[in-house]
Amino acid sequence: MTTLVTGATGFLGSHVARQLVARGDTVRVLARPTSDLRALGGLAVERVTGDLRDAASLEPALEGVSCVFHVAADYRLWARHPQEIYESNVTGTRNLLEAARVAGVKRFVYTSTVATIAVPTHGALPNEHSETTLEQMIGDYKRSKFLAEQEVLRAVDRGVPAVIASPTTPVGPGDWKPTPTGKIIVDFLNGRMPGYVDTGLNFVPVEDAAAGHLLVAESGRIGERYLLGGENLTLREMLEMLSRASGLRAPRLRLPHAVAYAAACATTAFARLTGGEPSIPVDSVRIARHLMFVDCSRAPRELRFSAGPVAAALERAVRWYESNGYVAASRLERLARAHAA
Repeated sequence: MTTLVTGATGFLGSHVARQLVARGDTVRVLARPTSDLRALGGLAVERVTGDLRDAASLEPALEGVSCVFHVAADYRLWARHPQEIYESNVTGTRNLLEAARVAGVKRFVYTSTVATIAVPTHGALPNEHSETTLEQMIGDYKRSKFLAEQEVLRAVDRGVPAVIASPTTPVGPGDWKPTPTGKIIVDFLNGRMPGYVDTGLNFVPVEDAAAGHLLVAESGRIGERYLLGGENLTLREMLEMLSRASGLRAPRLRLPHAVAYAAACATTAFARLTGGEPSIPVDSVRIARHLMFVDCSRAPRELRFSAGPVAAALERAVRWYESNGYVAASRLERLARAHAA
């Protein structure tokens, strides 16, 4: 039987696809005609052209499929047309769930996000059992993923054997786009980060987050969700890890949130005038007002999930960005000197 992976041309999805191929699965990937296929380089997969927003295009993708890993998502913290995010993340998920139901798949793993769980709380850290509301979701990306989770739970009631994997913040090699987190690393390496805000996230090596998806498929309980996380780190701690991995100095200036918010508003206004994208999305600053720390002990306890050190994953990311043209030549010289020191 065949395993279908959506989002295999992206960061996390490509790692999921590679691990499935490595264990011997027959893997089919769904990709748009315009998708960047670099993440699939050298990978023995069957590629089917389709679009999650086009329900008719999903039927051939699901023919003969026993398991679906729905990793695809529109992961943007700013969009000129926000409805595009909902069309991909909510409508696209609904379409794929229905196609999977009709095809009679045996397991459906939906990739959600820590963002639907990590909301401001008092007392214990939030976990998979924490109840959240749409009103607590900041920005269109978070809201769309929350709504997509509701689609998954409704599909479970209709008989779809779906389980939710909720990775925290993946870091490591292979982030071609890059994702918003990858952009932080690229900006750091290129000296475009004069300061930081006081915030924190849970980080996980991308390879381990991918391996966790396979565990969720094998042992996760239908209708349940599992956080796939690693270490709760402040942004400053993460930047210090990047400094040790690269030999470059971490920014020392801590920016007040009000200053960061004003800068985000300015860059967003400029982007709307020029047709580009803001270098600092407003939603990213709004999200950064609280720590997105979580208790991710359930997956290790119930699925035997384990995550390696984030510092090592950041070092792999640094080497990968250096090798794939994301770092300016002048900065590469500094990195080379730092590595040699």
